[in-house]
Amino acid sequence: MTHPSTHLDIVAAPGVFADLATAQELVARALSARGLTGGIVDTATGSDETIVVPGDGIPIDTASYGGVVRVDLGQCTPDRSPGIRTHIRGRGLDGLRFAIDSVYFHRFHPGTILSYGDHPEQRVEQRLPESDGPFPVAVLIHGGYWRSRWEFDLMDAMAVDLTARGYATWNVEYRRPDEHGWDVMTCDVASAIAALETAPGDLDLSRVALFGHSAGGQLALRAAGDSVGTPVAPALAVGLAGVLDLRVGDERWLGEGAVSNAIGARFAGAQETYEASSPISRLPLGVPQLVVCAVSDDPNLLEISRAYYAAASAGSDSVVSIEGPGGHFAVVDPASEIYQDMVREVDARIRGTRDHASE
Repeated sequence: MTHPSTHLDIVAAPGVFADLATAQELVARALSARGLTGGIVDTATGSDETIVVPGDGIPIDTASYGGVVRVDLGQCTPDRSPGIRTHIRGRGLDGLRFAIDSVYFHRFHPGTILSYGDHPEQRVEQRLPESDGPFPVAVLIHGGYWRSRWEFDLMDAMAVDLTARGYATWNVEYRRPDEHGWDVMTCDVASAIAALETAPGDLDLSRVALFGHSAGGQLALRAAGDSVGTPVAPALAVGLAGVLDLRVGDERWLGEGAVSNAIGARFAGAQETYEASSPISRLPLGVPQLVVCAVSDDPNLLEISRAYYAAASAGSDSVVSIEGPGGHFAVVDPASEIYQDMVREVDARIRGTRDHASE
């Protein structure tokens, strides 16, 4: 059996970094965190997948590589050229860290990319446990304040962890409203969930849990309410630091106006859309829920999570609140305390046990 290489090259064009030493330091830390070697080079060695930073608008000759993760530090149109597995764009210098993580998970914990529509962004990455099914299903919906520069790689670590715990994972990509519109995004998430009905693998669709992080929390809980009575009705919906009240999110100008930018109007100008889309306005959802938020997250998100839990608890839904130490990404970090608490509660509700970690 051939083991994947732990070496990773980052090929960068001259002048793409304002200070090369800063980029080298970031890359060294990111590689070390994943147990990898390598660094920024002029020419790649070997035939493994390579990170390429060509500069905005510069095409890549993908025939020179075994596979490419493209990184553009600024915002730009997506590069869907053959041979480019993913294009990380608009995340600044930190895009290098995300690219290194993407290569790591793809190389050592690969999934299968499946399409649920004709557009390149209408896709999911499925991972199946190595044991025998039927498997409970974890649907993962990423955040990023509904902006296109953030993609489903944000949920890779969580997908790998849940797959190792015995869940079939369904990591959803979808078209974002900054490029395609709010209604398109909502329809994509619904279509991705419905596509589980014909998905490969031995899946137990009576045990589907929807997880949504940040803006994805809004999408997951709204989709959960919309899915009641459908062939893929979730058994549990989990809001992870979710934007669960769009009116408050708009009033507080979260993410520099992310809510109104995504919907296309402030609350006063699109009240019907806000109320149809906002989980707190949709209560009761008719689905059991977990509301999870770290106490050192944005205090607005913590307040929204607490207010949502109070409102949901006052109705007919079964709802549990989980809080713990950490910041915004602790809730999707398998190494964090709050993540472990969340998974134990999910296991209790989906699999009838509070600890599968030692199985």
